[in-house]
Amino acid sequence: MIRHIVFFSAKRGVEALAVRDGLMTLAAIPTSTHFEVAINTKVDPWSGEIDVVVYAEFPDEAALAAFKAHPIYAETTARVRPMRELRYSADFEAVA
Repeated sequence: MIRHIVFFSAKRGVEALAVRDGLMTLAAIPTSTHFEVAINTKVDPWSGEIDVVVYAEFPDEAALAAFKAHPIYAETTARVRPMRELRYSADFEAVA
C-alpha cells in the first residue's frame, strides 16, 4: 500500500477552507482506498505554516499514478494552484 500525504499553505488573503474545498473534488477519483482532506489543527507549533493536509492510500504505485493522470486531478490542480503558496508531498510504502 502507498500512503500519499500532501501539505498546503494558503496564499495570504485566501481562506484555508477554500483550499480544502477545492481539494475535496479529488475524492471523486476512484483509485484510492482511503481519501481525506483536513484543515491543520496547528497543535504542533512547528507546523504553523501548513494550512491543509491531504491524506490518501492507494493499493500500489499504479493506482497512485492513475489518480494523478485522472482529468479531475488536472482540473483540481488548475483550480487550487492559484490559491496555495507551499505544497509539500510525500509518498511511501506502508510497512504495516
